[in-house]
Amino acid sequence: MNIEQVILLNKYGQNVVDIEDLILLFDSLNLDDQKEYLNNLLFFILQSRVQDEDIEPAIENSKLRRTFTPCVIIKKGVKTHNLKRLIDLPDNELKKSLILLLNLFKIAYRKRFETEKGDRYKWWYWDLSKEENVEKILK
Repeated sequence: MNIEQVILLNKYGQNVVDIEDLILLFDSLNLDDQKEYLNNLLFFILQSRVQDEDIEPAIENSKLRRTFTPCVIIKKGVKTHNLKRLIDLPDNELKKSLILLLNLFKIAYRKRFETEKGDRYKWWYWDLSKEENVEKILK
């Protein structure tokens, strides 16, 4: 992910942009870049200290059927090997994995955001609805 993509992801975590913006970005990538994007997203999810308790709300918020393969897999827990399985699914399952992982990220991110938003050293918790903060990051 480039810095603009990371900023967009964090904006999503802060409810500044909608999930559709991230889906459009994902759809514009070739298959290799999509897999790389998902790997990077997985890193950010783990950095946000995702918990097993975040799984059910993520499935519900994703509006995916609970019987879809990514939903069945994630119910086994948020350990790295389970999350990795989501991005190793067949290509036709990647968008479902993306949607589920984005919702999982948002839940975990929001919890960290509430405790860390005042940290001037962690730009990803700055108020990204303010363009001047985004400009500082890009410099």
